[in-house]
Amino acid sequence: MMAQAKYVLQNEKIIFSFESNTGKKMVLAKDKLDAYIIYRFGSKEKVEMEFPTKTRDSWGKFKYSFYLRGGGVANTGMDLNYVYFDSNHIRYVIYDTYFSELNKYSVGIRVILPDKKIIEIKGNTKTRKGNMVDFRDNGLLEIGDELFD
Repeated sequence: MMAQAKYVLQNEKIIFSFESNTGKKMVLAKDKLDAYIIYRFGSKEKVEMEFPTKTRDSWGKFKYSFYLRGGGVANTGMDLNYVYFDSNHIRYVIYDTYFSELNKYSVGIRVILPDKKIIEIKGNTKTRKGNMVDFRDNGLLEIGDELFD
């Protein structure tokens, strides 16, 4: 029997999580007292990436950006949410988006390599838990202006 990987510690709370279409798991969690934020990604058996170390300055390593537009006759409604960070010259973008025109929700991770090549890890929206919307006004993450759609 394989051991289950630990994606959320006892002192942590899930902010946002989902499973990829290939069965990988992504968890963005925080300490219940807001001491740190942490990203974990991997298989059921093993956390393959954890970023950053669990310290108070971890909050400064992430940014949140969003775009919200109500729909109407002339334009499609959109709700775009991104949390992103850089590690070893690679940008990781966690996204949770909705486009009303297609009534399409999407979750996933975009991995942007130094040569600007993008690796898309699509998530299964049925496994989505939590959301990133609270970052709009809770003051925990710096609000960036970069959009990725």
